[in-house]
Amino acid sequence: MDVLKKQASKIREQVAKQQQALIKHINGTGYESSDVMVIDEMEMQRHQQLEKLYRSTRSKREFQKEFVKAAETFTALGYKQIEVGTKLSEDCCKYGAENIEDDLLAKAASMYGDARKHMEKEQEDLNRLLISQILDPMRSMITGAPLEDARHLAQRYSQMRQEAETQAAEVSRRQARVKEAATHENVAKLHAAEARMQELKANMVVLGREAAAALASVESQQQRLTFQRLVSLVEAEKNFHVRVATILGEVEAEMVSERQQKESTPVFLLERSSEKAAYFLAEAIHPFNAESEKELNLTVGDYIVVRKVSPSGWWEGECKGKAGWFPSAYVEKRQRIPSRNATAEVY
Repeated sequence: MDVLKKQASKIREQVAKQQQALIKHINGTGYESSDVMVIDEMEMQRHQQLEKLYRSTRSKREFQKEFVKAAETFTALGYKQIEVGTKLSEDCCKYGAENIEDDLLAKAASMYGDARKHMEKEQEDLNRLLISQILDPMRSMITGAPLEDARHLAQRYSQMRQEAETQAAEVSRRQARVKEAATHENVAKLHAAEARMQELKANMVVLGREAAAALASVESQQQRLTFQRLVSLVEAEKNFHVRVATILGEVEAEMVSERQQKESTPVFLLERSSEKAAYFLAEAIHPFNAESEKELNLTVGDYIVVRKVSPSGWWEGECKGKAGWFPSAYVEKRQRIPSRNATAEVY
């Protein structure tokens, strides 16, 4: 009866351990966490080092995966933007070519169409950089053999440690049996259990050192490569936005300049009381700086012979041998030139 009870107790212990091992396998991280000192303090420190490295490399790999997903999304959106932007560029250039009579808008559309082509070229360059300098190196690191090999070494060490923990319990049981009955069979089984324990200890020293070195090397590579790729992403995005901002700044300046030139050019519609225009004198009361060859510089006190009048508020006249247009608000009509001024100065 006692023998049956012992066998039943042993079976229950084995089943319980198997259940715990299954639960740990399902919920675990791949490296078994344990606070039990299996051999000695040195081995415990090695175990804790491996556990820390294993978790660290796993965390970095998960971050790398998310990094790659984001870069892939950026690239996909970039190609979509190139497609939409290219279509817009073609539409703008087409409108500019087909509506030349609509001078200001047609020119602006053509300008933006050309600028858009350069912007899509910058986007295409950014996409190529994301693929070559970020996506490809990161994918290679995530799925590379060094990482998997190092993690497998750590997992083997974890399994060996669990085996050593079980073997240590077996040694304790054999020692108890010998104390109860020092038979030849019990002593032989104790020696076999101790020999197996010594073998596990020796193997764990070698494997633990190898696994720790491999994981530390992989962790250093992960740290260095991921940081470099992150810096590359920041630089690539910064340069892209700087170049795009430059392109947009230039096209904006061209559009504004074109609009100002259009608005400053007077409309030459003349008022005539007869077939022959009526000339009259005017005196400059404000200085005016010409912005084109068609305009006339004025200095306060200048006398101008006004020859043409436009409803837009611009007059055309001659002063000091030069002719051009000027705003009528800058002058006042005069009946004659004061006697102290030489008439020749007007012409």
